[in-house]
Amino acid sequence: MEVRRTGFTVQYKDDTSPLTRADLASNETILRGLAERFPGVPVLSEEGADIPVETRRLWKRLFIVDPLDGTKEFVKELGEFCVCIALAKDGFPALGAVHVPAWGKTYVGGLGLGAFRRENGDDKSGAWQAIAVRQPDETALTVLASRSHPSPETEAFLADKRVAERITAGSALKFCLVAEGKADLYPRLSVGMREWDTAAGQAVLEGAGGSVVSLADGHPGERLAVNKPDLLSGTFLASATPTR
Repeated sequence: MEVRRTGFTVQYKDDTSPLTRADLASNETILRGLAERFPGVPVLSEEGADIPVETRRLWKRLFIVDPLDGTKEFVKELGEFCVCIALAKDGFPALGAVHVPAWGKTYVGGLGLGAFRRENGDDKSGAWQAIAVRQPDETALTVLASRSHPSPETEAFLADKRVAERITAGSALKFCLVAEGKADLYPRLSVGMREWDTAAGQAVLEGAGGSVVSLADGHPGERLAVNKPDLLSGTFLASATPTR
């Protein structure tokens, strides 16, 4: 938040995604903290993802970090950017934390562990509250859509769904909104998302009783895995449906 107050410039990576000094400062702080508290557990971060597959495939546990998820929202001075940290085990997210600095909210959770939200998260004065997905009403669904990445494929997927409300939002916040019962579905049918964009949010949603599964030809598939060779999340559906 200090970077927003004092101003920043925007650089662009090879894939045209934006990069600010907030990304780099957050990354440095997180990596240092994880190294101090969890020595020996490797870290896969968006800002340092060039790690050979041959090395990564040996990792049974790893942290997956997005130091500033939703940089586009950050640059536009919207509040929907997050800091995301996930602990993955045996190829799946086991525990995740999503912090929304502008809102002072933090979400944590993991499959079989439950999910929790704390407000006033910056000063740690808020109490943790359990959160859970809601039972979807198939005749009046609330659907989340990406603010920065709308796609015709998503529209085609939703064509036969009874959608009563659409909410646009940025970053991993979308997973958290499903997790706390404010929406039913978050379909992502445009490619390009990486595992650091999804791992922490997936863990929170699974802890809240929901699921994140791959989508192939518009049909739900297997639970979304991580630490894959290409690090791509692919197309997926995040929903209030329990993890199988």
